[in-house]
Amino acid sequence: MASVEKVSVALTQEMAAFVRQTVESGEYASNSEIIREALMEWKERKDAEASKAEALRSLWQEGIDSGPGRFETIEEIIKEAKRRQAAKA
Repeated sequence: MASVEKVSVALTQEMAAFVRQTVESGEYASNSEIIREALMEWKERKDAEASKAEALRSLWQEGIDSGPGRFETIEEIIKEAKRRQAAKA
């Protein structure tokens, strides 16, 4: 069994009422269970965001390492994108 540490958390009145109602409804066994699940979901979301950011940094670096591009301005890039789109249609 994982060790646990008791911490105190301050909630707004609305949040505290929602937690109480959720426990009273039987959806969760305790306030702690709700907070643990919320923190696990938050951690999963943060980990996913960090993973996406790392992938983006890697792609960015790959682009830098590939050398200069063919286009010098955003207008040239847009013009090429429109040309490619028209060619697909």
